[in-house]
Order: sequence, then C-alpha cells, then structure tokens
Amino acid sequence: QVQLVESGGGLVQPGGSLRLSCAASGVPFSINTMDWYHQAPGKERELVATITRSGNTNYADSVKGRFTISRDNSKNTVYLQMNSLKPEDTAVYYCHAGTSFGGYWGQGTQVTVSS
Repeated sequence: QVQLVESGGGLVQPGGSLRLSCAASGVPFSINTMDWYHQAPGKERELVATITRSGNTNYADSVKGRFTISRDNSKNTVYLQMNSLKPEDTAVYYCHAGTSFGGYWGQGTQVTVSS
C-alpha cells in the first residue's frame, strides 16, 4: 500500500518558519521527482517546489529565496523549509512523488500564516 505522510503544518505568524516533511512508503517503483504543491481556498493546486533524485531543484517565483526543498533518498523523504512566511502562503500543502509509471499524492497538511 502506497502512503505519503506529510507532517509539520500548523499556524505561524507572518515572518515565521515551518518545516514540512513527507515520508513515502510502499511505492513500487523508483521515485524520480518529489514535489510540494499548495492549494489555497477557491484556487487551483499549484507547484511550489520540485527536486530530482540527483538533487536538482526548481521553485515557483513566489517562494524563491524563502523556501528550500531537500530530500533523503535513503528514507524516501522530502522536506520543505519555509522561511519568511507570508499570509498568502496560507494553503493546504501536498506532497507528490513521481515515478516512471505515475505519481502518488499525500493527504495534505494545512499551513496557516496569520497574526
């Protein structure tokens, strides 16, 4: 059974930091890319950051310089360090694992940035 379990979301004040984690288990194929998406109320799900198996990264313009994605291939785990958080970062954050035969999603974790 494939599971992607996210953790680390919560409520934080503007300017604060959070670190999200996502551990993948039961994936029957080698994981190529691991990504973080977010979805704000009433909006479509958007790609936030992606990291390849070799460590190449890419970020949405809105988070460049503030968020850092990393991964531990031995643990099939991906992280998202979020600094200088803004109210507009408020959303449900989803982990995604991409393989050559399809992708898998986590259940999402809520991030709320508010004073």
